Amino acid sequence: MNLLFLGTSAGVPTKQRNVTGVALRESKGKGWYLIDCGEGTQHQVLHTKLSLNALKAILITHVHGDHCYGLPGLLASAAMNGREAPLTIVAPAGIKAWLDATFEATLLSLPFDVKFVCSDELPNVEFERITVTTYRLSHRAPSYAYSFTESNVDAALDVDKLSQKGIPRGPLWGQLKQGVDIEFAGERLKSRDFLISKHKPRKVVIAGDNDQPDLLSEACAGAQVLVHEATYTAAMAEKAGDCGHSYARQVAAFAESVQLPNLVLTHFSPRYQPNPHVSPSIEDIRQEAQSVYSGSLYLARDFGEYTLDKAGCFAEIASE
Repeated sequence: MNLLFLGTSAGVPTKQRNVTGVALRESKGKGWYLIDCGEGTQHQVLHTKLSLNALKAILITHVHGDHCYGLPGLLASAAMNGREAPLTIVAPAGIKAWLDATFEATLLSLPFDVKFVCSDELPNVEFERITVTTYRLSHRAPSYAYSFTESNVDAALDVDKLSQKGIPRGPLWGQLKQGVDIEFAGERLKSRDFLISKHKPRKVVIAGDNDQPDLLSEACAGAQVLVHEATYTAAMAEKAGDCGHSYARQVAAFAESVQLPNLVLTHFSPRYQPNPHVSPSIEDIRQEAQSVYSGSLYLARDFGEYTLDKAGCFAEIASE
């Protein structure tokens, strides 16, 4: 899995950072998932190798504009680029109502089917290689986190178990190896019960705006990476609480408490300057988080890309 950040600013864009958007790329092929789609996201995509025709799903964490205002334009561009494959959108109910009104008012008709899944119902959504699970957060508007768990992990057949069950070598073994459930001796057998995974499933959690990081305890179980907003530092804790946001030390302390190996902070208030010699700066956020977190800490930047390999090692990819 790869994470490619398309926007890392909170509220409004800056000269260095667009508003929120994250691409999660599958480990094989060109398939990818877009988490949040702030205004200008389609422009950011143009500076990458991502294709709107290979987009598997769009997942919106909440209805605030810096997380969704780019959605109608991106969908319209996908249509003009010749997309025909169906597209899944996972989002709060308000997003569907807004899109329906926008389509009607602007006479937008898409040449591909859109399957809308309401995140308010905390769904699990199965894709070919990834399972997405929804978790409720705390914000001024209903806000959600999405975990992305690898579903087709490289696995070997449990030969001893197959023999004990009396399943003969041949096509049935092949189907189980490919992840296909089978019928045998009048019993429905699940392939996962006869496979031995060669590595732990990769799992990434990407959270929307949230002022209670500890709500993610269940989501982060077994995860190698958490992407979470750190809009402010502790000096702005009162404002963060009033706005339904987190601050750096708060998020980092949670990550430390659940022994999360990798933490990526994003969604930075424009008040934090890129120049580390000017205060307040992004460096203040880094230092505050590092003071309470012993894992690998990353501060996202636009077009920064990270890879999570099969062994669970997470690292930034050097810019070309």
